[in-house]
Amino acid sequence: MQDAVLAMLAKEPSHGYHLHARLRRGLGPLGESMNRGQIYVTLARLERAGLVVCERADGLPERPERKIYALTPAGQRRVAAWLAEVGWPKPDLAEFHLKLAAAAAARLADPVELVAAQRRELLRHLREVQRAALAEPSGSPAAPLLEGVTLRLRADLRWLDVCERAWSGAGHGTEDG
Repeated sequence: MQDAVLAMLAKEPSHGYHLHARLRRGLGPLGESMNRGQIYVTLARLERAGLVVCERADGLPERPERKIYALTPAGQRRVAAWLAEVGWPKPDLAEFHLKLAAAAAARLADPVELVAAQRRELLRHLREVQRAALAEPSGSPAAPLLEGVTLRLRADLRWLDVCERAWSGAGHGTEDG
């Protein structure tokens, strides 16, 4: 969650309410249960870590002062590192989806390129697991585990195909609404 919040701030400084709305929109139906308080707790942690700074903005008479959050240079470096990170297993598909949405929204990276980098990493792991499975003796107790890892990798690769098709469409994820 912290990295997604930072990436959303890379587009422009924002207040917590706006960040919450953008994250919920980025997750679609999965974001419906996102608690607004989570965003404020996350922002406070990021501020303590020196990744964001907070300024007070004069509000309208009916609204109190609002806190506007912006990235620090350290926050910008962390976003860049997060976007460059590829790996497996990544059990949280929503986090990867938010990475794609945030990268597109802030024009930090091409989501299709992020998908391609993730695919290369998964294919590398798949080759390693397949080699290990071939090296196992028949009836090995490790065989079911290796088969499970192979199935998981293949499913993740199919999901990346779906992501690539979705993000290859013109304008996906670049509008903030």
